Amino acid sequence: MQYTSRQALEYDKLLQIIAGYTQSALGQQRVLALSPTTELAWIERQQRLTSEVREFLRAGNGFDFAGLFDARDLLNQAKIVGVALEINELRQVMFLAERATEWRSIAQSPSLGLNWREVPELAAGMVDLSPLLRAFQGKIEPDGTISDHASAALHRIRREIERQQRTIQESLRTHLRRLSAEGTVQEELITIRGDRFVIPVKTEQRRKVGGVVHGASSSGQTVYVEPMETIEQNNELLRLIAEEQAEVYRILLELTRVLGEYSGALMIALEVLAEMEVQFAKARFAIEYGATEPRFVEQNVALIRARHPVLMRNLRAKGMQVVPLSFDLNARAQREIIPREVIISGPNTGGKTVGLKTTGILALAAQSGIPVTADDAELPIFDAVLADIGDYQSIEQNLSTFSAHVTNIDFISKAATNRSLVLLDELGSATDPEEGAALAVAIADHFRRIGAFTIISTHHTALKIYATNNPGVLNAAVGFDERTLQPTYELKMGVPGASAGINIAQRLGLNDLIIGDARAKLATQTQDIANFLDHLHQEISAAEKERSHLRRREAEVDAEKKRLELEGLKEQRQRTKELERKLGDLLHEFEYQAREAVNAVQERAAQQKLSKDAERRISKLRREFSESFNSTVVAHTTGADKNDEHAQPHIVKHVSVGDSVKLKSLGKIAVIARKVDENTFEVQMGPMKVKVPRADIAQVIVSTQKQDMQTPVQAARSRGINLSLREDDDYAPTTEINVIGKNVDEATDDVEKFLDRAFLSGQSRIRIVHGSGMGILRKALREFLRRHPHVATVAEPPQNEGGAGATVVELRG
Repeated sequence: MQYTSRQALEYDKLLQIIAGYTQSALGQQRVLALSPTTELAWIERQQRLTSEVREFLRAGNGFDFAGLFDARDLLNQAKIVGVALEINELRQVMFLAERATEWRSIAQSPSLGLNWREVPELAAGMVDLSPLLRAFQGKIEPDGTISDHASAALHRIRREIERQQRTIQESLRTHLRRLSAEGTVQEELITIRGDRFVIPVKTEQRRKVGGVVHGASSSGQTVYVEPMETIEQNNELLRLIAEEQAEVYRILLELTRVLGEYSGALMIALEVLAEMEVQFAKARFAIEYGATEPRFVEQNVALIRARHPVLMRNLRAKGMQVVPLSFDLNARAQREIIPREVIISGPNTGGKTVGLKTTGILALAAQSGIPVTADDAELPIFDAVLADIGDYQSIEQNLSTFSAHVTNIDFISKAATNRSLVLLDELGSATDPEEGAALAVAIADHFRRIGAFTIISTHHTALKIYATNNPGVLNAAVGFDERTLQPTYELKMGVPGASAGINIAQRLGLNDLIIGDARAKLATQTQDIANFLDHLHQEISAAEKERSHLRRREAEVDAEKKRLELEGLKEQRQRTKELERKLGDLLHEFEYQAREAVNAVQERAAQQKLSKDAERRISKLRREFSESFNSTVVAHTTGADKNDEHAQPHIVKHVSVGDSVKLKSLGKIAVIARKVDENTFEVQMGPMKVKVPRADIAQVIVSTQKQDMQTPVQAARSRGINLSLREDDDYAPTTEINVIGKNVDEATDDVEKFLDRAFLSGQSRIRIVHGSGMGILRKALREFLRRHPHVATVAEPPQNEGGAGATVVELRG
């Protein structure tokens, strides 16, 4: 965006507020560099990223960006052959790699349960840096030194250094004891001067001790002497130290080379982390300030309960709150032309300027990818935000207030387009009222003809009349309480506001004689207009109260209607349950009586024949009675005719070619060969084909639409095939597998085979024992299980069932 009026709208102060939520200097720098753009795709992606991070934070999650720095120079150096980075520089880059690995794992983890889209896509460019971390593992100690185990050579050299130091110290102690007995040494102490072990000797006794002097004390009473017998030993020690330094340099050179191989991946990781810290800062700001993600439209400006973020911060420090304003052009569109220009009028200190600044700064924030401080927002993509707000008087440029405003408005009139947002504060002021009013109307009409979204604040009555008489222009008023003579800071769309200058002057304590004289001198027409506006605002307030009362009554009526509907539905359900209970009692009684009659027959053959006949009759009567009862219940519940097919739940509704069905008349299973019409089907039983009505189909045994959802065992069993699965004669289905002691690949293969067998055998739950250890096998298996198509859930059992050493898996049905 070329023109933003960011200084007049305090945009940089908004960025400073957001930067306060960053944790690193790099993140702060990125936030302060944010600027509005007209690229809709970038804006919407930024807004979605912030919304996704906000949900991440609201779920109680977090991420630490402290210590993040711009590592690009170090990474570029690491690519140069023969360059060795310092230990602290390597540690800083390794911290970046660790942060990147952790964030990559979070962004790609499905276990968080978040509906992320943009965050994983942003992290998709990050590569796995685990090999790099492993290459550095154990090489650098926490205190910033190279570990003894960084290489076998370094470990050997340092052990030799320790042995040589002990040899020198032992030799010097022997020498010290002899010299101490002679009273030659200052004290029995071994010290180091210039990487060489020495002993302190009294200055006057120096000639009695053979050796090399390596300095004296500050008082001059002691000199530090390296005895002749330890010179060669110290020389050997220095050689070993030089060898150690050379090996350390070689290790640093090797680590830098490895780092250089990953410099490109680390550059990408750095950009992702820096971008994510910006999103985290914006998300924390959105939560703290109640900001929301705006929607971008073509022809409307709507801000519902909007607040100026800088004003919010300032008032919070004083324990006060901002009065929100609502602004919606489409909601007030009573003409064929949607308004694109608003004239805000009303008393001084009523909030006109705050309204202009709030609209402007939220437009800039929205197009910078920053959530806007409003409950809801619809905004176009502006190509420029042009504001004339404040006092531009300049002594250096020889400009008066009026001249400065005219110069600024001239620039705005040339730069604005039909896609610009123009904000003009106190238009037509600082000059003669009549000329100022005429000039203000001409300026407003110019921007109306251009088609720019324009918001103007004014005290001129001429502008209020202009808004009333021109399509596409809307009046608005800042609230003013006539009883207390205090502004309410609310914005009322559709009506002009009264300036109330005399009333405010009276409230501020101006002399009553002056107030009375001013009212007497006020023109009759002006008084009539002021009285009309006052009366209009009173009527609007009364209408709003009545509208609010009607909304409450409507809500109460809706609630009562829903309550009555629920009570009626509950009563119907109770009556249906009572009918079902009575049906059950009748069927049980009928079965009892029929079986008693059969038992009365003494002759065995006759009894068996009668028993079979009775069972068939019982089954038929149960089915017919149930069908009749169901149709009656449905008709009772829905009010339908019981002969209506929708009131006959016993008739199968969904039958397809290929379905296996059971026939009522024959009591056998057949397959639907073809559909004759809506209520007739041709079925096949072995070699025989017959036509049957839909009513003769008792139930669908196997549906072709559900066969794909069945396991192989379920599909076979539904066709009457008794299928058992086994690998050998001794195999018996088990619900547990033990993979302790196996590596990840072996364990994964065994678990996959075990899953397939358990799924095919129809098991619903299995247990995998993998042991605790370092958790590598457990983590790998659980990640594999969560992606497996047979697995429904993966959980850790209670401690008494294995705890972290086992995993319980629920299989899909």
